[in-house]
Amino acid sequence: MNPWSPTSPCDPGCLPAPEPVHGRARAMRVARVGVRGTALAAVLVAGLALALVVPLLRPAAVGRAQQVWAAAVLGACGVRVRRSGPPAPPGALVVANHVSWLDVLALNAVAPVRMLAKHEVRQWPVLGVMAACAGTVFLDRDRLRALPDAVGGLADALRAGTPVGVFAEGTTRCGRELGPFRPAAFQAAHDAGAPVLPVAMRYGRWGPHGVTHTTAGTTAGTTPDTTPDTTAAFIGDDTLADSLRRVLAVRGLVVHVVACPVVDPRTVPAGPARADARRALARTSAAAVAAALPPGRGGHPAAAPPHPVSALPTTPDLEHVA
Repeated sequence: MNPWSPTSPCDPGCLPAPEPVHGRARAMRVARVGVRGTALAAVLVAGLALALVVPLLRPAAVGRAQQVWAAAVLGACGVRVRRSGPPAPPGALVVANHVSWLDVLALNAVAPVRMLAKHEVRQWPVLGVMAACAGTVFLDRDRLRALPDAVGGLADALRAGTPVGVFAEGTTRCGRELGPFRPAAFQAAHDAGAPVLPVAMRYGRWGPHGVTHTTAGTTAGTTPDTTPDTTAAFIGDDTLADSLRRVLAVRGLVVHVVACPVVDPRTVPAGPARADARRALARTSAAAVAAALPPGRGGHPAAAPPHPVSALPTTPDLEHVA
């Protein structure tokens, strides 16, 4: 790990304590995990079959298949998606906070995006294959020399009108606070003159009232709990298997994808240095995401304006992304 690699203060203590269940409740949980696990296995197998035909599909069909498959994985896991805010403009850099491996699926269930991800994701069973098929740019975060090429590839995709997704914190957090946004990926938006869409990823639980808006339409009978839920958080030394088991066992998990107002890089004040523009964009986007999170969960004051250029850090031009 290099000294500029992002770190997270979150650890297993951020995760919810296991709920003791006995008798009928325990049997229900076991059954729930079994049913969801079986459904997920079927969707993953379908994903592998889909990967074989992706090279034969047109780009629009690939995007639609990507969206349907992501929604199917979330549905099999018992996770609902609620969305709000404007859609991503063509060729937008979509920047979000990062809580879970579910984030990628939630973003793509709302609208297909080409992701920037750490290279370890390429090795994940099935999910790595599907990520590669979707055109994900994999970055080795320990090889700083690879960063300029990755940013250049993102800029090329943005110029071609392809939405690109980046988790700007560079690592996962439990969802109770927001970390600083790493500036490097914002250079791609600046170079391409692309709009930036900040997105807040919020996880919670659902009760017996209200309405949920999903990619499949409108479902009555649910309402969000205002208390954040860390069940889906993928943090510390957590393994994908352990995280998956928690998700399959819990009831009523929902991810709310909150799109903030679009940021035009040309309207963000910045200093004369090349790095100033991307840093200003990062600060502006982080402030927007913080404002979209419930009070006390942003890691920044909800109404805080972007940091002035004079306050921006002067670290080497090696900011890291994930």
